[in-house]
Amino acid sequence: MSRYRLFPTSAQEARLLNHCAHARFVWNMACEQQSWWRPGRGSPPGYVAQARQLTEARAESGWLAAGSVTVQQQALRDFAQAMKNFFAGTHRRPTWRKAGRHESFRQVGFKPAHLRTLSRRWAEVWVPKVGWVRLRLSRPIPPGVTSYRIKRDRASRWHVAFAHVPDAIPSPGNGEVVGIDRGVAVSAALSSGRLLHVPGLTEGETRRLALLRRRLSRAVRGSNRRARLKAQIARMMARVADRRRDWIEQTSTRLARDFDLIGVEDLNIKAMTRSAQGTLNKPGRHVRGKARLNRGILANGWGGLVRRLEDKAPGRIVKINAAYTSQTCHTCGHRAPENRESQAAFRCVACGLRVNADLNAAHNIAHLARLTAGSAAGRAVAAPGGPGLPEPANREPRQARLTSVA
Repeated sequence: MSRYRLFPTSAQEARLLNHCAHARFVWNMACEQQSWWRPGRGSPPGYVAQARQLTEARAESGWLAAGSVTVQQQALRDFAQAMKNFFAGTHRRPTWRKAGRHESFRQVGFKPAHLRTLSRRWAEVWVPKVGWVRLRLSRPIPPGVTSYRIKRDRASRWHVAFAHVPDAIPSPGNGEVVGIDRGVAVSAALSSGRLLHVPGLTEGETRRLALLRRRLSRAVRGSNRRARLKAQIARMMARVADRRRDWIEQTSTRLARDFDLIGVEDLNIKAMTRSAQGTLNKPGRHVRGKARLNRGILANGWGGLVRRLEDKAPGRIVKINAAYTSQTCHTCGHRAPENRESQAAFRCVACGLRVNADLNAAHNIAHLARLTAGSAAGRAVAAPGGPGLPEPANREPRQARLTSVA
């Protein structure tokens, strides 16, 4: 996806919002038809049947008839594809879309004639029943585009994303291997010695955000003042998301260009960020602390960094089992919980090595990535869930322990 900022007029924005409402209405109606289905019941209506129902609904509703039929039909096609992905086990079940949160629609059949360049920085894209909408040319439009999605974010900014498959970044061919340890205090620690941090809000912006949230807590629900405060907070949070997205793009590109092999931890981020609230019968413990940890994990873009690395360096990403990578010394191999003096400090009780704990884990990940990519045996061990660390130096070999016990 190549995303560009849109600058519609007030009249165009009203029409774009109508397109979003029509697409959301059609999607939710398809969800309602699908919600009653269970294994063993009759088949729910598919795309062809829903398209006929849409024609009847447009004949009865002037609100739907005033919109673009291609936008509404595309929402049905997207829902049908989402259900196929759900039954294939690759995606979750499609859910309802909410006004104010899901403001987007997709348009297919894009042609070069639907885009015209005004200057070096500005262009216009043709949107059905809206007309020519200005967009900022922050980068060249990729060739071979056949569809696009228009979306309004929570900060009321409009964007258009052209769908295309980007070319992979070629391997540098230098044989270099890097291990990446992702954390909360340090976003990404590289075995090359670098500590990378996702840029967030500045001190002044943080104070401003806290002030806005205090004012929001005192504002009356439904008032104009509360709506203005929510819009200001949304703009600040969108700024954070933009900075995180830009950091992920730049970091993943730099890593794909500089290293032949990239080792990362195989983490189940969805399970790691699950709420600890519990239920009424079994309430959770340390809920607030777990919530802060979840926010820290998501704010550092753990999943986004790996996804973009897999897009830009396909076949060069090795996912490693993260067990004991933070407790094992990367120089002597001694493994013990006492090696971790604190969250940031690592001191080996055997050889006395002192190093940043994240850097030590990154070195272990790089070592395991070399083993996995360098031997067939390593790949066989890595198949179930990544390779394990070699036998620690402070323990006897497995065969010797068995012999002594016998």
